[in-house]
Amino acid sequence: MRAAPGSGAQAGTGSPAQQAIRGTLLAFDFGERRIGVAVGETSVAIANPLAAIDAVANEERFRTIAKLVDEWKPAAFVVGRPRHADGSPHAVAKLAEKFARRLAARHALPVAFVDETLSSAEAESRLRGVRTRTARAGDVDALAAAVILQAYLDDPGAHERLAS
Repeated sequence: MRAAPGSGAQAGTGSPAQQAIRGTLLAFDFGERRIGVAVGETSVAIANPLAAIDAVANEERFRTIAKLVDEWKPAAFVVGRPRHADGSPHAVAKLAEKFARRLAARHALPVAFVDETLSSAEAESRLRGVRTRTARAGDVDALAAAVILQAYLDDPGAHERLAS
């Protein structure tokens, strides 16, 4: 079920770095092959898997993201940043951070990071519990993005923001 498109950013109280983001959020589970996408609304605090972008070329990825931004009009983005189980940075973390900087630059919206450790494993487990067919990789990526976004929605103040 898709949530209704949002109306853009609305800031809460607090310092600019700590202002609560209100409205529609788009979240990304960044991968070198695919990017999972989820959407959520802060007023109901529920994340929904949306799509998987199955493209390697950055321009194709960002064209698809631009269409999603036009459709959903998000207030901000949430990007999963992978870490190893011991908390050390994962090799893909630098690529996810670069992706987040490009998102912010292209769309002039804030970006928050969420530790995505085990988000894909959780997504695969959830899909096994509800699917009668084998999950496609894109299903896992989109649901992993929803897991990332739900972690943000459950505790927005606990996550690092991309420095502007």
